[in-house]
Amino acid sequence: MNSTTLRVSQASSLPRPKGFLSHDLVSIRDLAPREVEAVLELTAVVKARPGNFRAALAGKQLVMFFEKPSLRTRLTFESGMASLGGVSFFVDQTHSRLDAREKLSDIAHNLERWVNVIVLRTFSHVTVEQMAECAGIPVINALSELEHPCQALADYFTLQEKFGDLKNVRLAYVGDGNNVAHSLVLACASLGSSIRIATPAGYGPDAHIVADAREIARETGANIELLRDPHEAVQGADAVYTDTWVSMGHEHESEQRAGIFADYQVNEALMAEAAAHALFLHCLPACRGKEVTDAVIDSQQSAVFDQAENRMHVQKAILLLLLGGGMTHPARRSDHA
Repeated sequence: MNSTTLRVSQASSLPRPKGFLSHDLVSIRDLAPREVEAVLELTAVVKARPGNFRAALAGKQLVMFFEKPSLRTRLTFESGMASLGGVSFFVDQTHSRLDAREKLSDIAHNLERWVNVIVLRTFSHVTVEQMAECAGIPVINALSELEHPCQALADYFTLQEKFGDLKNVRLAYVGDGNNVAHSLVLACASLGSSIRIATPAGYGPDAHIVADAREIARETGANIELLRDPHEAVQGADAVYTDTWVSMGHEHESEQRAGIFADYQVNEALMAEAAAHALFLHCLPACRGKEVTDAVIDSQQSAVFDQAENRMHVQKAILLLLLGGGMTHPARRSDHA
């Protein structure tokens, strides 16, 4: 694809990334390391100077199809789009899969004639991939069983706010090697940062994603370690991250997982092994008393609500980068104003 210069209305005097090549954000792997940095750079500007972007996406329309319940994802996209001057539409798919009534490609070809960007929160990652392949407008993955790219970008933006240069940040992730872990390890690799992921045997992150992350890390100098011992992972870390042990759709495994993951709970004793300045991170919602105790999530070390706020700012930056310059994909028309 050709490099496209970002053009944001009412923001001509603000610093701009040199280019944003991806047509969609299905995976962190869609972004080159420089593009991951570009998202964080623009996020900082958008958060600091929201008034400059008040009409940046005037006339643009976003549609969301969610197969899973949501609080943060839906509201951060809706409030973010509104603050940029655009409008949002929400379609509740929690009672049936997106393609239950008609072929996914037919849905995509309808949507590309009505709106400017599609946001999907699905069970199957293939659904997001197929929508991106079929639709002539940008598609954003707002969560699938394989990745949660917007969350990971917001997490690393939060770490950057707190600590500055991400190349010096050591993140420990403790628990299930799930979609959040996948996007975190890919974002870490792109940013040249360091991550230790500790999971029980059989619950580690996807081997293909780890391999991709390590390939990126060879270019950026990132450090990626997969461990079994949560204490080893947390030792001296700048931030300790966990997520629910039971993802949506796997509730039948709750009792079994509770026993397997018991030693991976983030409690005061485990946090004490991290650096004295360490933050606690969680993408929420949290199962208090399971993967994290109240004493940790409610402590001064907790940055979970900073993460939640930053979801909105990161997603605004993503929308601006995908829509702000009237970007087009080769042989596709994406401006349906």
